[in-house]
Amino acid sequence: MHEMSLCEGVVQLIEEQAHAQNFSKVKTVWLEIGELAGVETEAMRFSFDAVAKGSVVEGAKLEIIEIPGRARCPACARDVQVEARYDDCPACGYYPLEIIAGEEMRIKELEVQ
Repeated sequence: MHEMSLCEGVVQLIEEQAHAQNFSKVKTVWLEIGELAGVETEAMRFSFDAVAKGSVVEGAKLEIIEIPGRARCPACARDVQVEARYDDCPACGYYPLEIIAGEEMRIKELEVQ
């Protein structure tokens, strides 16, 4: 389950920011996760609670914002929504598309004390 290591990275980044910005408790974490990122959101929620124990993030609420997959078609120059990395263009059938959104995972916001 790679979600556990992703959560470890998130908690480590937050711990570094807690030290740098002098906060001691995180109440809420907002994560943006792209639909094409290959991350299971329920596994992230489970892993987050386990990894957060003993850190400034312990007990924090995890809010996940799902970012839809978007791609640009080089043939018809349209931006289209895609559900998988290897979808063809729904407008003209061209393949491959250039993925422009939906692969990311980032900490969008923190609510801290």
